[in-house]
Amino acid sequence: MELLSGLLSSLGLSGAAGLNAYIPLLLVGLLARSGVMTLAAPYDLLASPWVLLGIAVVGALDFVGDKIPGVDHALHLLGSVVSTAAGAILFASQAGLAEVPPGVSLALGLMVAGGVHATRTAVRPVATATTGGLANPVVSTAEDGLSLGLSLLAVFVPALAAALLVGIVLLAYRLWARVRRRAP
Repeated sequence: MELLSGLLSSLGLSGAAGLNAYIPLLLVGLLARSGVMTLAAPYDLLASPWVLLGIAVVGALDFVGDKIPGVDHALHLLGSVVSTAAGAILFASQAGLAEVPPGVSLALGLMVAGGVHATRTAVRPVATATTGGLANPVVSTAEDGLSLGLSLLAVFVPALAAALLVGIVLLAYRLWARVRRRAP
């Protein structure tokens, strides 16, 4: 049962990183720092005060920048590297509890976070184009809220997090398919 729980938690956290890399990293680091969860080396560095401060500062800058049309596009390009790396780290930090080989964990986290981030990056320009950028702050805030909710569920109710992640992927696919049908 621990294997399944660890894998579901890993999926949820890496998916959350695809939406916002900094929220699940900060949450896992804070929970580890407060003793709510245990991280094996080298992932225990996430609980370091300096690492937490760095994640918080960069996350705050990303939070604000992602609400601004144009800036958000540049952040998404950078985020393709940051989010996938964060997803890989988060997946491996949790899957280590389930004895999944580190290389496999990192690859799976990279794929999950990368897939979610790629979907996010593909859908956001549609919101920008159809609303002249007015919906960007709303969409960005929804992504941040989903990332936080998915992160919390991944840590405390992993099965529900995995179900939510599947729901997010299906919803994104439906929206993308609808947009593609309308395109000339």
